[in-house]
Amino acid sequence: MRPKKHETTGSADLFRARLDQIINMRHELVQLAGKIDWEFIDGEIAPLYSDGGRPGIATQFVIGLFLLKHIYGLSDEGVCERWVYDPYFQHFTGEEFFQHEFPHERSDLSHWRKRLGGKLELLLAESLRVAHESGALRTKDLARVTVDTTVQPKDITFPTDAKLLHAAIKGLTRLARKRGVRLRQSYVRIAKRAAMMAGRYAHAKQFNRHRRQLRILRTRLGRLIRDIRRKIAGNAELEAVFAWPLSRADQIRSQQQRQRGWKLYSFHAPEVECIGRGKASAPYEFGVKASVVTTNARAPGGQFVLHARTLPGNPYDGHTLGAVIEATERLTGREIERAYVDKGYRGHDAPNPRRVFISGQKRGVFGRIKRELTRRSAIEAVIGHMKAEGHLGRCYLKGRAGDAANVILSAVGYNLRLVLAWLRIISRVILLALLQTFTIRPALKPAS
Repeated sequence: MRPKKHETTGSADLFRARLDQIINMRHELVQLAGKIDWEFIDGEIAPLYSDGGRPGIATQFVIGLFLLKHIYGLSDEGVCERWVYDPYFQHFTGEEFFQHEFPHERSDLSHWRKRLGGKLELLLAESLRVAHESGALRTKDLARVTVDTTVQPKDITFPTDAKLLHAAIKGLTRLARKRGVRLRQSYVRIAKRAAMMAGRYAHAKQFNRHRRQLRILRTRLGRLIRDIRRKIAGNAELEAVFAWPLSRADQIRSQQQRQRGWKLYSFHAPEVECIGRGKASAPYEFGVKASVVTTNARAPGGQFVLHARTLPGNPYDGHTLGAVIEATERLTGREIERAYVDKGYRGHDAPNPRRVFISGQKRGVFGRIKRELTRRSAIEAVIGHMKAEGHLGRCYLKGRAGDAANVILSAVGYNLRLVLAWLRIISRVILLALLQTFTIRPALKPAS
């Protein structure tokens, strides 16, 4: 059911403090809250509400929490905790009076994140609109873009064979206990010691002993799989519940360290992919590939992210360029005149290949195009800020839907951080101008 329309009364309360009497109304977070079109966002996500039930959470409250989380790089628990004692956070989410307790549950953020789904691009478009309205982004900045890919790592441990086998045993045992399946033996303690000793033997380069511990883990996992299948045989409900976990455990038990082809790198996150980066510090990263599109030139407020999305399946960069350019044009409403990419996009599928310039290209590169091509590497700094200050550096959300949501919201948070810095600069400029205007200058002494 749609939430009740929140309206500020403007009246005072003897027992409560009004936020506009506590905070500085010229603060950049207050200005940003006034520039966001909350009514437009509410109208766009209105179809997500059901017709019946109790009134839902106000749109400005939940969307504001998402924005604050990714602006300041907080967790779900962290943003809810800070909301209680930060009046600027409360004002940003539409509160009129200062609240001493968080009015909702932390799990509401998880439910809303799943519910929004494909609507999250709406927030990225709104961040660009706010940047354009405040003067931090110009229309001409949208015509020439830089496209690159990166890896969004998943919150998993490094996938060794011993860790994967141990995780499969723990996962199946936990699920069996939850569903009331009585096991002949769980092997939890044996598996824990075997995984620990396998790591120690591998570190000491005692590989015969290391392989012996792996055989112990594989044998116990096989016994556990067969025991569960015997116990749930004939129970259609339990067979449906255990089908996917058992198939994952079978895959982990059968795969080898150096095998080629599809492999599982995490029992609880089967969507994780191994992506080679060719870097000395991190030759491989475990997560999902993500595409990022930024402005090529530096706008007045900085270099903004125009589009961001995940690319599951680790596709070749060049085969994704056409779809990324089309999605960027649809999101910004501006046709892309030139796109600058690195050498990983050779053989791309862009609709207008003559407008795509690859790093190191010599033919047709001169004058302004040459200068813009040298700025292609500036996107690396943007990706670095999204990882260091946002949540792109590690995804804690579940599944492919969580990966996609985290990439988009990290881009929204990065754009709004630039807008806040721009509003802060504008406020200081206006304040200095006012101070210079009202400063009393000393009178000139008459000539003697």
